[in-house]
Amino acid sequence: MPPTSAADGGKAVRPALALLSAEAAGAAPEVGLPGAVAVELVHNFSLLHDDLMDGDEQRRHRDTVWKVHGPDQAVLVGDALFALANEVLLELGTVDAGRATRRLTTATRRLIDGQAQDISYEQRGRVNVQECLDMEGNKTGALLACSVSIGAVLGGADDRTADTLETYGYHLGLAFQAVDDLLGIWGDPVATGKRPWSDLRQRKKSLPVVAALAAGGPASERLARILAADASHDGKTDDIADFDEEEFASRAALIEEAGGREWTSEEARRQHATAVAALHEVDMPAAVRAQLVALADFVVVREG
Repeated sequence: MPPTSAADGGKAVRPALALLSAEAAGAAPEVGLPGAVAVELVHNFSLLHDDLMDGDEQRRHRDTVWKVHGPDQAVLVGDALFALANEVLLELGTVDAGRATRRLTTATRRLIDGQAQDISYEQRGRVNVQECLDMEGNKTGALLACSVSIGAVLGGADDRTADTLETYGYHLGLAFQAVDDLLGIWGDPVATGKRPWSDLRQRKKSLPVVAALAAGGPASERLARILAADASHDGKTDDIADFDEEEFASRAALIEEAGGREWTSEEARRQHATAVAALHEVDMPAAVRAQLVALADFVVVREG
């Protein structure tokens, strides 16, 4: 039997945000339920495709859909989840449901843009920090931003309120992804449900790597030479798949020595602070604001 952890069941951050956002707009939490379902469906649509594109065989200690049922079925199921997410909202038949659907489709398009950027960056020798942040804002921030506005929109909130809540969600997403990037290199596989050094195996241009390359100095320059040598092998991820654990540990140590780990930790805290500050621009019950702050706190201290 595979090991179990809190990572096995997922975190349900997006649906939680949708329900809280309905309350932030003064509505009952159940008003946000269709939005909660929709954002979770889109999130799982993205995971099915993401696992296939990255070649990940396990997620949360379970075999991924493409591994069990094949790539074709994984793509089709993912597409069906996206279609169902829109149906869940449109079946409400209200003006506010139409507004919510528009936000969801826009967020999904940005999520897809971010995934495309992520894949293209794997084959590039250099990616700067702003490019990485823009990619992660699309890939992770957009759907979290939608999640924390969709319930409010279903509850009748105006666009200004929804947009301000999206500011919180967008920066929360950047904090979330920064922590995810740290876990992708240094995370405990038991907690994350992924292989050790998973992002290094896939040659991800994640924040710790990009920040380390931008830092300058001996460790940064040595890391740049190593990654350039990888890229010269026809740009194929498989070329480094058989490296031993010592090689990945050495690369992780170089990233840390160059300052990539510490910079990314600080960036997570900066984005967290920006997200929380946005909450004070929305008039909402104090208890709801406290829950949104607590959820942001959870994002930056999680281990999986």
